[in-house]
Amino acid sequence: MIFIAIEAGNVSLNVVDSILAELIPRLWTLPDSCTSKDISISQGRDSSSSGIPQYVVQIVNTCMSDCAPSNIHVFCGWFASAPLVNPKAFRRLNYDDCLVNDGKPLRHGEIIRFQYANSFMYPLRFKSAKFC
Repeated sequence: MIFIAIEAGNVSLNVVDSILAELIPRLWTLPDSCTSKDISISQGRDSSSSGIPQYVVQIVNTCMSDCAPSNIHVFCGWFASAPLVNPKAFRRLNYDDCLVNDGKPLRHGEIIRFQYANSFMYPLRFKSAKFC
């Protein structure tokens, strides 16, 4: 329950309307629904590697819902790696379109983790997913 305390004369109706306009959509978002903000993508250089730089990627579903997002796609440029990444974990379908977890649902707390090697780090970011 949300309470908004308003002292007479100190808060204009425009401010109250603005606050309510921001809060009401949040109230209607069910706690069991997931959004793009629940898919966390992080990566960093593996400092223990020598030769071609290696990077470690983690893709995590932080949503608390039992209904896991599936068909997760990531912007990935011309992603390539030597050695190859397990295509069931992460694979490029087209330019700037990589598929995560073979399109299968990514459950709460589940982590897709892989390493890739390339002369530079690819900018990976969420593109789309099927949410319940």
